[in-house]
Amino acid sequence: MCGVHSMNRISSDDAEIGYTVLGNGPALILLHAFPATHELWLPAAQFLLTRYRVIIPDLRGHGASSAGQGVATMTKHASDVMKICEAQRIERAVFAGISIGGYILFELWRRYRERVAALILCNTRAQPDTPEARAARLRSAEDVLGRGTEPFVESMIPKLLGNTTRETRPDLVDAARRMMLKMLPKSLSQVQQGLAERQDSVPTLKTINVPTLVLAGDEDQIATLSDAELMRSNIPGAQIRVLPRAGHYGIFEQYENAGKLIREFVDTLPRN
Repeated sequence: MCGVHSMNRISSDDAEIGYTVLGNGPALILLHAFPATHELWLPAAQFLLTRYRVIIPDLRGHGASSAGQGVATMTKHASDVMKICEAQRIERAVFAGISIGGYILFELWRRYRERVAALILCNTRAQPDTPEARAARLRSAEDVLGRGTEPFVESMIPKLLGNTTRETRPDLVDAARRMMLKMLPKSLSQVQQGLAERQDSVPTLKTINVPTLVLAGDEDQIATLSDAELMRSNIPGAQIRVLPRAGHYGIFEQYENAGKLIREFVDTLPRN
């Protein structure tokens, strides 16, 4: 689906972060979902790189990026993204994030909002884990250390990919599985702990005063349409678009539709 591309590398605190840069123009930084890699964005990115400089990191603990020491918190992830901006000499950018990528964007907004020109919140939610979800996450963080990543990845596929994709696109299911299996057990555990610790971002929503697009998948069981609507109704002036026949990895499952919707949104932003 996509050609070979080279990875840039930077040190961020105690981690090595890999990221890829495609195209030229205003900067567009795309953050993938857990437990995938930057490849989740590559098919949709093809619709963006003709006009934009598209930067896609492997988040800390995923793909080519190491996890560093201890819990991979949203603060650490946000700091990693800022290090990439410094390395690429980016003052302000448009940021898009899927799932954990969205949680990182809320943290980025709280800490570095002057660097954010616009936000694209994809298949994500502002609420923290419920106590039950948190306990389940911490159990899986423990479990993966003993059993390896495969049982976890297999259990997640039905939750991450929509029914339509699982029934009609075995190639996409295989590609998603391959991406997820690149994660080391210890890294997966550190990232899960960070996800369990993330703060409630609902109060943050009303402070967002840059153009914002909320993208949801109509088959997403993890970040539901009502989660998307909560973000849209609390972020002043936010737009919402729904991807049909798409689950939690909707940007990958319906990459053409997603790529065009994102392109449409970023093309309307003021060029500075």
